[in-house]
Amino acid sequence: MNLDAIKAKLSALNNGGQEREKVDYSATFWKPENGKSTIRIVPSMYDPNLPFKEVKFHYGIGKYPMAALSNFGKQDPIEEFIKELKKTSDKDNWTLAGKLNPKTRIFAPVIVKGEEDKGVRLWGFGVTIYKALLALAQDEEVGDYTDVMNGWDLVVEVAPGNPYPTTSVRIRPKQTPLSENAAQVDLWLKNQPHPVEIHTQYDYEFIKKQLQNYLTPGSAEDETPSAPAPEVSNSLTQTLGSHATDFSLETSTPGIKDTVSKFDDLFNE
Repeated sequence: MNLDAIKAKLSALNNGGQEREKVDYSATFWKPENGKSTIRIVPSMYDPNLPFKEVKFHYGIGKYPMAALSNFGKQDPIEEFIKELKKTSDKDNWTLAGKLNPKTRIFAPVIVKGEEDKGVRLWGFGVTIYKALLALAQDEEVGDYTDVMNGWDLVVEVAPGNPYPTTSVRIRPKQTPLSENAAQVDLWLKNQPHPVEIHTQYDYEFIKKQLQNYLTPGSAEDETPSAPAPEVSNSLTQTLGSHATDFSLETSTPGIKDTVSKFDDLFNE
């Protein structure tokens, strides 16, 4: 037997039949460490108008963060479920919709000074840093800091904090070319990781199972449900199309008016 193949198969089964794609994150993503780092945000080869790409993720629902399928132009079961919850005036439904709402992470292609040999990597950050970077570009004295001839380096500083470190960004006070080596610049502009496709694209069924297990822990793995699955309402069928039955969720303890049973009431009027 090929033990590596056996190990891969076991890993796939443990992940619900969906093997998580292995990615060398250190070669693809850059994460600032404590202290100061100097970087250059470079023009995106995928969108010359904007170097930033907003990517939505589902956190805390499955074992790993999952990129929302809407990033890939596809239907996402969690986002569809959120829409159904928000069609009601039920406070609990809206509270859960907020918890399920995907979180946005922004990615920008960067060259890290002193680590140019590693090429273009993706820097991922939140909305606060995103607003700061947009504000810098809007500053009349700064403008397009990604310009390969007259752009600006950025100093990213991470300071330890309680409970979380804080990150700040500022412009270095001198315009410089991206590199004196034209061939190197050309390579950086044509060889960049894709800010969306680099993430694992889980299929609809897999994400749906993670949602079901989140709402009723263990239900997605049970071979025999403890109660018959309720029928799906016409409104939900129209919204989810061929995937309508994905949301016939049952409670593990009959008679308890918990969050999931409220959803059953919502979709089976």
